[in-house]
Amino acid sequence: MNKKVQKHFPILKKHKKFVYLDSAATSLTPKPVLEKMNEYYTKYGVNINRGLYELSDRATQEYERAREKVASFINADTDEVIFTSGTTCGLNMLASSIGKTLGPGDNVVLTEYEHHANLIPWQEAARQFGFTLKFLPLSTSDWRLETGDLIDENTKVVSFAHISNSLGIVTDAEALIEKAKEVGAITIVDAAQSIVHMPIDVKQLDCDFLVFSGHKLYGPTGIGVLYGKKDLLEKLEPATFGGDMIQNVDYHSASWRGAPHKFEAGTPNIAGAIGLGSAIDFITDIGFDNITEHGKALTHTLIHSLHKINGLSIAGPQTPENRSPVVSFTIDGVHPHDIAEIFSRHSIAIRAGHHCTQPLMKKLGVPGTARISLGMYNTEEDIDKAIHAIKEVISIFS
Repeated sequence: MNKKVQKHFPILKKHKKFVYLDSAATSLTPKPVLEKMNEYYTKYGVNINRGLYELSDRATQEYERAREKVASFINADTDEVIFTSGTTCGLNMLASSIGKTLGPGDNVVLTEYEHHANLIPWQEAARQFGFTLKFLPLSTSDWRLETGDLIDENTKVVSFAHISNSLGIVTDAEALIEKAKEVGAITIVDAAQSIVHMPIDVKQLDCDFLVFSGHKLYGPTGIGVLYGKKDLLEKLEPATFGGDMIQNVDYHSASWRGAPHKFEAGTPNIAGAIGLGSAIDFITDIGFDNITEHGKALTHTLIHSLHKINGLSIAGPQTPENRSPVVSFTIDGVHPHDIAEIFSRHSIAIRAGHHCTQPLMKKLGVPGTARISLGMYNTEEDIDKAIHAIKEVISIFS
């Protein structure tokens, strides 16, 4: 991986001095994805499914072809792939639909580093239906989850981030899923951060549900995926209604089509789904193994460079092993927003704040962290520029 990859990203071509280190928030979009979405809008940009004319048939075929590409990418069956507006939407759908089947005496287990999108929907469902939330504690000495006996015979759902968007921690998903299965609990994997950094095989993982967003995967915003095992999707009630998800309706009752269509009410993000399919093609052409190895190598360089800086503390695993290219840090006596502002003076984009994990930041005793997150377009030169900016931060505040 080298600067040849950058030529595919129009933003980097337009802003030649721009260093983008915020891919955990959203990845940049390559030209082939933009061209494919533009093709939809300019050549066959009509609605799908029920149009009995050539352009609608073309749009439907492209939309369903994108579903096939997603299914192949995660080793799912095509009818197990539901298009959503993103990870947050998928998690809300599951909390809403599953939550109403739970009640007093039941519990749902999350981790202490969940994104708000996998916390607040369960909070709301628990408040409404009376079940209990439990949280697997995070040890800040070795940055591992302490499972203990929190997952018990009353646990109905175990839902967790595959990779922490705040700390870069890679959850031992297989172990959690196995423990959940021992008590018959449903498992939900938030793969928003992991989908782009590691190969995911849902059959091998044996999770019940998995969600992710297209814009973390070099695709467009406003499109996401909810994977679910077919037998569970058939039992699950939809959360939104209308449009093509209807099988039959009269004035007082209605029935739904089968999965995945019963979960895709209304006109979907057709261009977004087609764009996501194109992003998967782009990743495949570059080579997913090349992308993941490149990320590991850059993370190794970044971690070792940060450890050499006095007054800087990495929040999360202290070694490059078993972590993602998401690295958060604090600098003694400096607010993370000040760090990000000084980075911006150097045309370097990073993220600063609580990263939608306020309870975790309270546990760590910090207002937030500065976060560097890497993509396929980043280079060692980008890391050198980031280290230079950090040293300027320390110089200014010392």
